[in-house]
Amino acid sequence: MSTQVILLERVEKLGELGDVVNVKPGYARNYLLPQKKALRASKSNIAYFEGQKKQLEADNEKQKKEAEKTAKKIEGAIVSLIRAASESGQLYGSVNSRDIANGLSEKTGEDIARSMVKVNQNYKLIGLFPVNVQLHPEVIVEVTINIARSDEEAETQEKTGKALIADSEETVEEVMAEAEAEIEAIEEEALAEVLEEGALEAEKERQAEAAEEAAEEAKKAEERAAKKAEKDAAKAAEEAAAAEEAEAAEGAEEAPAEEAAEEDKAE
Repeated sequence: MSTQVILLERVEKLGELGDVVNVKPGYARNYLLPQKKALRASKSNIAYFEGQKKQLEADNEKQKKEAEKTAKKIEGAIVSLIRAASESGQLYGSVNSRDIANGLSEKTGEDIARSMVKVNQNYKLIGLFPVNVQLHPEVIVEVTINIARSDEEAETQEKTGKALIADSEETVEEVMAEAEAEIEAIEEEALAEVLEEGALEAEKERQAEAAEEAAEEAKKAEERAAKKAEKDAAKAAEEAAAAEEAEAAEGAEEAPAEEAAEEDKAE
């Protein structure tokens, strides 16, 4: 099953402006139609196109000429992209179409959209790489991206046309194997740091638990001391009261004896 569309501009490997072609439904639905590169080939749309054909052709020619002017400014440009990388040239990350578009715009002062950069990969090694930039369906230019670890290295690569890696005689397989080994080493180091951080967190938790236990013991000891002080105070109060009672009783016994003695003297 296919969908028939009428092209509003030249589409590579498909057709020219005004061509009616059959394409897969998904290609039409997800790319040609939303990008306004085509219309469904219905009777009304074909009639609309025929009525607008001259204007569409004029607009297309104008856009093409503007693209050709831009092409003269950027064709052959070498865009330096500075990235962190290993000695073997393996990037700690990658360079994508957005990076290239931004770098080219900054280099040339022209507005280059990400969609204009025609790459089917992300670059993961330092070096010089040719890249096609499609400014218009009929205007494509080639630029070069210069991925390096420093401005000085980019300048040297541009002059020599070669990537600066530790051993330029190494094979691609050897470079990739070395890069993989370095990545594994980095991952192991990161894991060790994670484990170390985990041990540190465990020690912090242990110390916190110990401090909490010490605080609990101190609280209990304080409560025991308070209860003991309360008991001692109650005991002291009882002893004082008993002493007062004994003294009062002794005083009561002495009073009758003194009265009897007074009476004897009087007789």
